[in-house]
Parts: sequence; C-alpha cells; structure tokens
Amino acid sequence: MPLSIGIGDLVLSTSLHFWINDALMTFFFLVVGMEIRREIHEGALSTRNQAMLPVIAAVGGVIVPALIFLSLNTDAVHARGWAVPTATDIAFAVGVLALLGRSIPINVRVFLLALAIMDDVIAVVIIAFFYSGGLQIGGLIVASLGILMVLGFQRLGVGSAFAYVLPSAVVWTGFLMTGAHPTLAGVALGLLTPVRSILVREHPFEVMSHVLRELRSTVAVATKDTHRLASRLRQLRLAHREILPPAMRVQTALHPWVAYGVMPLFALANAGVSLEVANLTSGGAHLVMVGVGLALVAGKPIGIVGATWLAVRLGLCQLAPGMSWNGVVLVGLLGGIGFTMSIFIAMLAFSNEGLLNAAKLGVLSGSLLAAMLGLSWGIACVRRLRGPQDNSCSNSQY
Repeated sequence: MPLSIGIGDLVLSTSLHFWINDALMTFFFLVVGMEIRREIHEGALSTRNQAMLPVIAAVGGVIVPALIFLSLNTDAVHARGWAVPTATDIAFAVGVLALLGRSIPINVRVFLLALAIMDDVIAVVIIAFFYSGGLQIGGLIVASLGILMVLGFQRLGVGSAFAYVLPSAVVWTGFLMTGAHPTLAGVALGLLTPVRSILVREHPFEVMSHVLRELRSTVAVATKDTHRLASRLRQLRLAHREILPPAMRVQTALHPWVAYGVMPLFALANAGVSLEVANLTSGGAHLVMVGVGLALVAGKPIGIVGATWLAVRLGLCQLAPGMSWNGVVLVGLLGGIGFTMSIFIAMLAFSNEGLLNAAKLGVLSGSLLAAMLGLSWGIACVRRLRGPQDNSCSNSQY
C-alpha cells in the first residue's frame, strides 16, 4: 500500500513496507547503536578482558552457522542467505532466559547480553559490506554533512534531542542515497550519542536543590512572579534532563516505542509466510529452510561453545566467576534464537519470494526449537543442581 509524505510540490511516495523496514527500523538500530556505545564505555565490552570472551564466542557463532548453511546451499542464488542464521535476537533470547528465574547466575546473563550485542555488531558490518549496493559518492557526502552537523551540535553543547532530528534525517537520507541500507544510519547515530552528560558548573542534583531552596525562600510563588518562576523552571528542566547521559536518556525514551511499536509492526509486515508461494519442492527452497533452521539450532551452539572452549583452552581468557560450561551451553542454545535480525537479513538476501518464504520458515522453526531446547536445558540444570535433598540452587556450579 503506498504511503506519501510531502510539503507542497515535494512529495515522497513509497510503499508502507518501505516506511516500516527502512524508516521505522532505523529507530531499532539507533537503540542497538546506543547499547553498543554504552557497553563499550562502561559495560561488558569496556575492557579487553571483559570483551575478549564474548567477542570470540560471537565470531564462532557466526562462522559455524554460515558454513553449515553454505554446505547445504552451494548455488550462488541460495548462498546469498549465508548470513541469515548468524544473528541472535537479544530481546527473545534474554526473555527466554528470564523464564528460568533468579537461579541463573548474573554472569550468565551478562555473557548472553554481551554475546548478542557483538552478534548485532557483526550483523551490522555484514549488512554494510555484503547486502548494500555500490556506494554512491553523493550520498556519502550528504551523510558526512549530517554527521558533521551532529558533531557540531555536540561541540556547542546542545543537549535537546529534538535539535538532532534534522541532522539525523540528513544522515538517513545520505545513507539511502549511497545504496547502503538506510537503517545503518541508526547505528552510526547511536555510536555518536554521548555517554556523558553535558558539563555544567554544578551537579544536576545540586542545581535542583539550589533552585528549590531559592523558591521556598522568596515570594515568587506567593506573588506569582511568572518571569522568575519560568526562569527557575527552565533551570529545573535542564538539571532534570542532565541527570542521565544522552545515550541512556534517549535509549530509555525510545525503548518502549521500539519494543511495543516498531518491533510488532516489523513482525506483522515481514514474519508472515505466504502459503500460496511456500512451495518448498521447487528451486531447492527446502535446502534454504533446512540450512537456516539447522544452522540456528545446531550451528549456533556448536560455534559459541566450541569457540569459548578453544579460547579458554588456549589461555586467551577464562570463564567468569560463578559460570560453568552448563551456562555456556545454555547461552549457545539461546544464541540460536534469531528472529528479528535474521528475518531482516533474509529480506535483503532473497528477492525471490519462494526462497524468502523458505528462509522465514527456517528462521521461525529454528528459533522456536532453539528457544525450547535452551529452556529445557536450563530447567534440567536447575533441577540437577537442587537435587533431591537440597532445594537451594548453587550458582557457583551453574
């Protein structure tokens, strides 16, 4: 269905599908970019020792599924889907892990989150290099101009998120003009979002306390001195805004819209499989479905666990305290849940509707089976740790 947006004679008319996949999904990638930026600054990717293990595990979880898919799909057209089973869906994987309750050690959750974030980083790089057309210089110039505007605003100390709407739109337009997927603009903007609040002479809490004390000690409220009250309220709003750094503030504001708006719209627009064209017997479509499903269910855990074991065996890194190989296997199984990003890559990889439907069936069935296997493994581990006599779960052995 066409959807048009325009001002005067300047009209942009394209499909609703475009607005969902290329425009709204930019906000999803913006949140992903800010999550990566925060993890690099102060999270699981902030130091070499913390980042090494999830990085190695993520690389293994990308290579092995890709090899499994390519071993079953040697045709050039089918082989374009090699990256479909390489990504992990953060929301669903963490959601399934949450079903196991608090018996799961915190380091298992951190490892899964860091692994999924690295998967997203690799998926973004794959989209940029393998699923974008030849880059147009004019688009790169426009995108660079938008990025310079963003950096210029930050240099001037502009803290309002609304001020960055125009330069962000310029960056998105530039990426669209280059031939790269425009949602990559979201990642770029997310990585540019500051992780520190704007430097002011006083801490935001001190400013708020100072303004409140001043209002109590003056007659501005009693006399309804609107000019003075408006000035103090502006100070309060600024201090309230700067309590959280921009990356955290924008991510917190966007998260419910992305989680409950963008993602369901994306699922409704893309996850459906047309039964009329889902003929798996023609053109080797069944190999695409089996390749994707097998790569998610088997390739992901083999790659993640195998790479982790090799890294620990070679002394490159070690498991976090409180985490055993049972936890690594659990993370590997949950890593096979690749719903959102996998479907997104599938739509970039296949223009043939039959192959696209086969890939979607592989993603949906593989992700569902991976979730069931991960949940079953986690429940079995928890019960085994509790034992027939001890009802307490020892996290140190998980």
